[in-house]
Amino acid sequence: MSEERNYDPSTEGAEMNFDGRMSYGDYLCLEGVLDAQNPRTDAHDEMLFIIQHQTSELWMKLAIHEISAARAAIQNDQLQPAMKTLARVSRIFEQLNSAWDVLRTMTPADYTHFRRKLGQSSGFQSWQYRMIEYALGNRNHAMIRPHVHVPGILAKLEAELERPSLYDEALRLAKRRGVDMPEAVLSRDVKFTHELSDGVIAGWKQVYEAPEEHWALYEVAEKLVDLEDYFRRWRFNHVTTVERVIGLKRGTGGTGGTSYLKRMLEVELFPELWRVRTEL
Repeated sequence: MSEERNYDPSTEGAEMNFDGRMSYGDYLCLEGVLDAQNPRTDAHDEMLFIIQHQTSELWMKLAIHEISAARAAIQNDQLQPAMKTLARVSRIFEQLNSAWDVLRTMTPADYTHFRRKLGQSSGFQSWQYRMIEYALGNRNHAMIRPHVHVPGILAKLEAELERPSLYDEALRLAKRRGVDMPEAVLSRDVKFTHELSDGVIAGWKQVYEAPEEHWALYEVAEKLVDLEDYFRRWRFNHVTTVERVIGLKRGTGGTGGTSYLKRMLEVELFPELWRVRTEL
């Protein structure tokens, strides 16, 4: 034990002097990251609240990076990289889910000590969350309004609405691979949310009834189902956490709070991939 306590990494060549050279903290810009927590009160749990939301935003930044890469790969028929990337997105949402477990250690009494200092700020104002929803296909134009006062963010969201969603690209891929998909769906205005289509259900039914003939598409479909499965769990855990902490109070941003979040549970990103199971 004494040898372990007195171990000096420099004896094996580890760098110990970083005067003028890049260190771990320099590479990760940790000074800025660790100085970004500015509680508005002396309430102990406010630090937890801030860090939970800041780290969630970092994971969402990575999710956007990966969803964009997966979409581009599918568009270019590079399905093996797309499968790897979609699996990573699911793991990101699993990580985001775990964060709610930590936040739920904050009791209603703890939250009341600093809730009023949040002003009108609310999680539904997260532009990165909105970007994820838009990229996955839930394109509610009303939700762009909280961002109109920041031109750079507004431009990013508007640009995303001009692109086919991840699901749009999956449907186009299916068509290229010989599966019947309705032309009206493939040629629709992608700025708006895809509507449930019996023709798309029929197309995915072709894939699911003969996976050995359409293995690549079958794998894409199941990766999308995995992704939405984790995304739904994230939404559900959000609802239960909020209900556990504030009950039925209105949200700080003016929404119905728990009632608003429960409505979001009804949103389906890839509806035909869930409906097709009934058809088999």
